[in-house]
Amino acid sequence: MNPINERIKQIRSVINISQIEFSKKIYVSQTTLGDIETGIRNVNDRIIQLICSEFNVNKEWLKTGNGEMFFEEKPDIRLEHLIEIYKQLDKPLKKYLVDQSELLLKAHNEKYDIENQD
Repeated sequence: MNPINERIKQIRSVINISQIEFSKKIYVSQTTLGDIETGIRNVNDRIIQLICSEFNVNKEWLKTGNGEMFFEEKPDIRLEHLIEIYKQLDKPLKKYLVDQSELLLKAHNEKYDIENQD
């Protein structure tokens, strides 16, 4: 059975997030996270709770390896990042981003429709 430090690395790998991003979300330094992942430093209950709440991780799985990694679908960190970028834009750029996204979705749907007609 993998120790908790390996499971933390596994979470990062599954949700495709860097040590820097992960450490910011659980309010520790990247060095601390690196020490945790390599087993140099133990994981305390506060960090376990933060990981579970921030990334929707099953606490039982994180502590023991039993059960499912996530309670629901894994969090989409890229979507959260996109939302943060959107919030920082001024109104004309927000409109442009939405317009371009709608065009992209339309093109995607048209391609999907054409491929499924064959």
